[in-house]
Amino acid sequence: MEIKQAAVIGAGVMGSGIAAHLANAGIPVKLLDIVPDGASNRNVIAEGAVQKLLKADPAPLMSKRVAKRITPGNTEDHLDTLGDCDWIIEAVLENPAIKQDLYGRLEKVKKAGAVVSSNTSTIPLEVLVDGRSDAFKSDFMVTHFFNPPRYMRLLEIVAGPDTRPEAVEAISAFADIRLGKGVVPCKDTPGFIANRIGTYWITAAVNDAIAQGLTVEEADLVVGRPMGIPKTGVFGLIDLVGLDLMPHVAKSLLATLPAEDAFRGIYAEHPLLSKMIADGYTGRKGKGGFYRLNKTNGARVKESIDLQTGAYAPSQKARLSSVDAAKKGGLRALCEAEDKAGRYAWSVLSKTLSYAASLVPAISDTVAGVDEAMRLGYNWKFGPFELIDQLGADWLIARLEAEGQPVPDLLRTAAGRSFYRITDGRIEYLTVDGAYATLERPEGVLLLADIKRVAEPIVANGSAALWDVGDGVTCFEFRAKMNTLDDQVMELLGKALKITAKDYKAMVVYNEGSNFSVGANLGLALFAVNIAMWPQIDQLIKGGQDTYKALKYAPFPVVGAPSGMALGGGCEILLHCDAVQAHAETYTGLVEVGVGVVPGWGGCKEMILRHMSNPRRAGGPMPALTQVFQTIGTAQVAKSALEAQEMLFFLPDRSGVTMNRDRLLADAKARALALADGYEAPKPPEEIRLPGSTAKMAMQLAVDGLAQQGKATPHDVVVSDALGDVLSGGDTDITETVTEEQLLKLERQAFLSLLRTPGTLARVEHMLTTGKPLRN
Repeated sequence: MEIKQAAVIGAGVMGSGIAAHLANAGIPVKLLDIVPDGASNRNVIAEGAVQKLLKADPAPLMSKRVAKRITPGNTEDHLDTLGDCDWIIEAVLENPAIKQDLYGRLEKVKKAGAVVSSNTSTIPLEVLVDGRSDAFKSDFMVTHFFNPPRYMRLLEIVAGPDTRPEAVEAISAFADIRLGKGVVPCKDTPGFIANRIGTYWITAAVNDAIAQGLTVEEADLVVGRPMGIPKTGVFGLIDLVGLDLMPHVAKSLLATLPAEDAFRGIYAEHPLLSKMIADGYTGRKGKGGFYRLNKTNGARVKESIDLQTGAYAPSQKARLSSVDAAKKGGLRALCEAEDKAGRYAWSVLSKTLSYAASLVPAISDTVAGVDEAMRLGYNWKFGPFELIDQLGADWLIARLEAEGQPVPDLLRTAAGRSFYRITDGRIEYLTVDGAYATLERPEGVLLLADIKRVAEPIVANGSAALWDVGDGVTCFEFRAKMNTLDDQVMELLGKALKITAKDYKAMVVYNEGSNFSVGANLGLALFAVNIAMWPQIDQLIKGGQDTYKALKYAPFPVVGAPSGMALGGGCEILLHCDAVQAHAETYTGLVEVGVGVVPGWGGCKEMILRHMSNPRRAGGPMPALTQVFQTIGTAQVAKSALEAQEMLFFLPDRSGVTMNRDRLLADAKARALALADGYEAPKPPEEIRLPGSTAKMAMQLAVDGLAQQGKATPHDVVVSDALGDVLSGGDTDITETVTEEQLLKLERQAFLSLLRTPGTLARVEHMLTTGKPLRN
């Protein structure tokens, strides 16, 4: 079964988001909703939803261009057009009667074998299909997306006893490969996996913070990064998803949970939360929530609410010594701390981990499935059973027993052992019957983490490593903090190119960090400037240029495989690769002007070449140079791999997009091997003709106009002037040619001259201190 066309019924935030992500994947999708009473435009709801998608931030669409794949309509006039759809997703109100009525109408129009699924998270599947035909039941399942669908990787799939296995396999494979989802099979139980545990965790964390007298900042500090949970913690998370959503989720669970479920014992309606919702303090979508932004003397001030009094006051950064100690001593040290942070951490963790252990195998056959759901659905770094391994099952059992708390059977099964172990380089997990099973990767998934467990790098230093990933392909990995780039990276990349040329067929540049690379190590650069190490700085820039140039003209193909941020020097290495296989969620750009310099490792040169050779550009060099000047001069960042292709950071005919992060290395390796067959290194451009002073004057005029309008700061003008020197070609004109080496020399000169200005030094220091650009 192949998914060629799809439909989503229900154009609310969730339904339209699902439609957007189907469009991101290249699928034509029909988006239908009801006809409002008295509406002159019968498609107004769906059409309005598409317009909201185009304006939303973060963007549900990976490119505004993909919106044309969404066809708006309504359920009265267009339901019979769904006969050509392979997958119909229902995302209407959480009301069984409304859903069942819709299914009755769909059963008359859908083609045989087309899958119908519900995005419900609260209604059991058996209730949804009650009264439907056997044929409909065989094509029906629950596909529970998490919001926002583009960014949240979890997809929980619930199949009924009558659902065709091949239908589940088809949707699972499509969701994995085309939508980039981590698909987790679930049992038909209330809340499935992630929301069942997540709602319990949130409730316990809120209850205990109020009962123990913590501030929201203190609670979020404890129930956050020390536990591998995003820094929003719990109160920041509630603000993000909406306070008003929490009572609905809780009540839907209470309506279907077993009488003995532990959630019933901790659920409570807090007057403070009820008042906040009634007053419109529903989180970021409202007037604020547990945190809010308020204006004081014309300045925006972040405030937080007092959980005891309900009064707002300026937010104070929490400082708890036991949280700092946990950075060295680990999670157990935090739970053993005899202060309010330790008491709170233990109180929340003991409840949550015990609850999770009590639910297997009721909600999932494996602990691995539960951990995957919490990692992908709630962005936890570690799932509940991985957290238990950090604490130690025996330690957890002993402490629960000492406090008279119940110990789940599955936790006792892990006594004397762990839920995960490594055997011959393979990850194994503990099953409910006490045996260990291998954690199998889906076909087409290749992870560097798995390779590292069974192999040593070919060569490595503190900032980078080179790995053999099989079939004659090497993998060059950045490994410094935030994958920043320094002289050690360049030194090892030079060695890696020689090793690959001698013994291998191709190279992939890839890593499994949160970000591909955020660019050059600014701290080292600032240190060098402060002690006037100008020759060393010049050598670092020249060394980077030479290394990237050697990569570009290597006698074997090099494929860049980025995910997350690929900024500055991280973008520049991709510009020099033969091809790019990018994760869809790659955010790339040449952002050097934000710290007061220009791209110095060939970024200006490569963007000139790309835009000058673009067959779609207008005639003459100025339109191309103007676009490069705007892109680099305003530090534009592509917000997806599709946008990176549109902006020519990735060449459309030399780049591919991988939707599932886990498949990126395998896809990049396959592209490298395809290029290796009969590969010939690229030849240097025969001629580069640039207008020189004519172009420089035009760029200066544009920046002067922006400065007069207050849109360019004084130092913006200085940086733009240096950038104009590079992009215009320097002392040349359109009748002459310049070489790559001449352009690289202009980059170095501009970079070094800007580093000597107070304005640039202030920008670098500000970025290192605050993580934000300085507008000086």
